[in-house]
Amino acid sequence: MSEDSFRQRAILAKKGHKFEDFEEGQIYEHHWGRTITDADNSWFSTQTLSFNPLYFNEPYAQSLGHKKMVVNPLLVFNTAFGMSVEDLSEGGGLFLGVDGCEFKEAVHVGDTLTARSTVVSKRISKSNKQAGIVSWFTEGFNQNGTKVVEFTRTNFVRFGNPSAIVMGDA
Repeated sequence: MSEDSFRQRAILAKKGHKFEDFEEGQIYEHHWGRTITDADNSWFSTQTLSFNPLYFNEPYAQSLGHKKMVVNPLLVFNTAFGMSVEDLSEGGGLFLGVDGCEFKEAVHVGDTLTARSTVVSKRISKSNKQAGIVSWFTEGFNQNGTKVVEFTRTNFVRFGNPSAIVMGDA
């Protein structure tokens, strides 16, 4: 099979949402969830040079009152953030930052995380009229429904149909 034949048969899959798909107050329950394993936690902590014994020494974590090893909070954040990408920003656009990240409860090895995001604001970019700026408030929960992390993130989001956007003084 030639490369040209393959390219002719390939279908581009739609990824993510466009600016006009988002409305303030809209809630996205992100799919699946993710159980954090001992290997996930140890590998992430080692790769990020996070040498806190809470993240890799179970007797030490237990001596401080934890039932199991504590999951590195940055892994908790990255897991919740990662679950939101398909719904919110997979369509592309610049990542503009995270604000107000708070870790609410410890996560332990074996916990399963889920995430939910709410659109908190959107506006047409002042400097680039071909994109908008959208912010989402994301919450991560453990398997018991306890909130473990929350943050707001902001991205440039492309328009699906730029001619359909009413240009204002945003």
